[in-house]
Amino acid sequence: MKISELYKNKKRSLSFEIFPPKKDTELASIDETLKVLCELHPDFISVTFGAGGSANSNRTIEIAKNIKQNYGIEPVVHLTSLHYDKSEIDEFAKAMKEAGIENILALRGDRNPTIAEKDDFHHASDLIGYLKSKYDFCVLGACYPECHPESENKVSDMKGLKAKVDAGAEVLVSQLFFENQKFYDFQERCRIAGIEVPLIPGIMPVINANQIKRMISLCNASFPERFCRIIRRYENNSEALFDAGMSYCLSQIIDLIADGIPGIHLYTMNNPKVARRICDGIRNLV
Repeated sequence: MKISELYKNKKRSLSFEIFPPKKDTELASIDETLKVLCELHPDFISVTFGAGGSANSNRTIEIAKNIKQNYGIEPVVHLTSLHYDKSEIDEFAKAMKEAGIENILALRGDRNPTIAEKDDFHHASDLIGYLKSKYDFCVLGACYPECHPESENKVSDMKGLKAKVDAGAEVLVSQLFFENQKFYDFQERCRIAGIEVPLIPGIMPVINANQIKRMISLCNASFPERFCRIIRRYENNSEALFDAGMSYCLSQIIDLIADGIPGIHLYTMNNPKVARRICDGIRNLV
């Protein structure tokens, strides 16, 4: 099923993101994770993608195929393009079609000084347009509620996002944020820009202080004071940080649901305990 159909037929979606293990020997552990995640009945599970010929790229498609064929859940394959040319993208698309995968989250991908960039896809909108011109995938795009780190300002950032939608992005999934008002302000900017596709907030629970700090530096997310207090108070107590982080995350999600957002996309960090705790907390809300 194409993910865009969810928002025509259902009030709200719940979805998870996972990442492939770095080694083939760790594939068994991801299967154990999937067993738990799929028991929670998400509407879809997205699988991240390795860049520049990484072995993770092939694992991504295999994991997505497993999710669909063995668990009956729709997968969304992340596909980056900065380090690939059209022929390589065609090979990935062919493999996805053969695996019965219908949904792609089209991304430019992060710059990597050790991997040469290619010339066919300088922006995610280039990849989106190419996929929509040749294939029948449902194509999703990424968005940054607090502005992409490389954008000059919010105006240029919104122009880039509108280019993704105009190229064919049917659903937008956001990067993480920790202050819901940032997302609500972003929604308003999208409305003014004429972006009317579903905007799905991406939420990451705070369970590891160092990991969160690294992700925030990559995603340009800000620290609200309430969030900072949690980090300062509990960063040296892993159990307390987990509990406090879950409570903060649940308060975010409950507020977003009350505001009528079309779905929640949870960055699980391959931790099924996180997903289960969140699902238990919002069981009667979605």
